[in-house]
Formats: sequence, structure tokens, C-alpha cells
Amino acid sequence: MRAELLGSPIDILTKAETVAVARDAMRRKKTTLHVAMNVAKLVNMRSDPVLEADVKNSDLIGIDGVGILWAARLLGLPVKERVAGIDLFQELLGVCATEGFRPFFLGATPAVVSKALAEARAKYPSIQFAGARDGYFAPDQEAGVVEEIQKSGADCLFIGMPTPRKERFLAGNRNRLNVPFIMGVGGSFDVLAGHVTRAPLIMQNLGLEWLYRIYQEPRRMWWRYFRTNTIFAGMMVSALARNLGGRAKGRRL
Repeated sequence: MRAELLGSPIDILTKAETVAVARDAMRRKKTTLHVAMNVAKLVNMRSDPVLEADVKNSDLIGIDGVGILWAARLLGLPVKERVAGIDLFQELLGVCATEGFRPFFLGATPAVVSKALAEARAKYPSIQFAGARDGYFAPDQEAGVVEEIQKSGADCLFIGMPTPRKERFLAGNRNRLNVPFIMGVGGSFDVLAGHVTRAPLIMQNLGLEWLYRIYQEPRRMWWRYFRTNTIFAGMMVSALARNLGGRAKGRRL
């Protein structure tokens, strides 16, 4: 079920339903692009047309952040659960291992992507990779990277490049990659490789993963979260006020 939240489309699906869509795309060789929606992305797409186009042209827009989950519920959308990108990514690696789909990893540093591959093989011994490539390539190397992915016969492509680089890469190459299921995974390669740790489960459940990220990388992350969370809070206050105003007007009528 597709809905709209604060000017952005989102898909109201459980993790199991999302996995089923991805599996179907790989089985049927149907190009399907997944994007994980969080507060920062929803805020930044308002001023970044490339990011906005990437989101709005995606086939699956998952509810990745707890802030998005809470906002959707406050505004009356029937969201059952959050589908965190890292959890979906690891679930799909398990699907690849059991059903013979071949993933391709693109992104991160050479050391991180190599370690992520090793960890995935250790966790899912039967998995067969179509290929892997770090994300540190020059613009004049991009055509070669696309060709490598095309020729790999990958069933799914997991992209661990930062915004907006990932969006620009997909904007120019999505239709030439020849991969059924494509998903941006942010920093998930770093997590899989053990270079970054996730917040404790209690912080995840309380929606405080952003605070844990600030604790890990205070100089880089504090302003990002302060800015986007503040803007998002303002957007929510405005949306709730409009909803209350609409209800009051309806009662008067």
C-alpha cells in the first residue's frame, strides 16, 4: 500500500512483505528499486532534486527510521512496523543463500567491502556472489563499473555509497545495470564488516539510534541530526495543526 507522508511517498509494508516483493523481483527478473526512508532523507529531498527524484521514482520506499514510523502513526497511517534497511539487507542475504540468488556489493572502501564479503560468506556459507566493487572510483571509471555489474549476472545489487553519490549513480545508470533488485544500504557494509556497531536494541526500540551515532562520531553527526530533526519536528507540528484544523472545520460544518 502506497501512501504519502509530509510530501513524500512511502510504502506501508512489513519486513516479510518487503522480502516477498524483492524475492519476486529476482525470480521474475523485474527491475525493482528499493529506497530506505528516514528523517534525514525526507528532509533533504526537499532541497535536493536528485534525491527527490530517486525517492519518487523508486518502486519500494521502506519505512527505515523510527521517526518516520512514529510520524506516520501520528498522522493516521496504518503502519505495522519499521523495516530497518540493515535488517532487510541481512534478511535478503539469507534469501540469496537459500534460494541461489547472486548479490553484487558496490560501495565502501576496498578493505571494508572485502571484509563485508568475508563476513557474509561466514554467516551464509552457501551464498554465491556475482561480484563486488568498492565505491571509490573516478567519474571516468563509472562506465567500466556499470559494465562489470551488467556482465556479472547479479540478481541483486546492494549499494553502500553515501547520498547524493548513490542517487546520482542510479539516475545515470539504473536502466543500464541489468539487475532485478537494487537497494541502497547506506553504511550497512561497515556494520557487516564489524567496523561500525549498531546501537543497543533498547536504543533501537526507543528510536535513539541517532543519539548512538552522535556518540560514535560526534564531530560529523551532531549537526546533521540537529538540523534534520529540528526541521522534521517543524514539519510534523505543521501537519498535525492542519489535521486538527481540518477536523475542527468539519465539525462546524
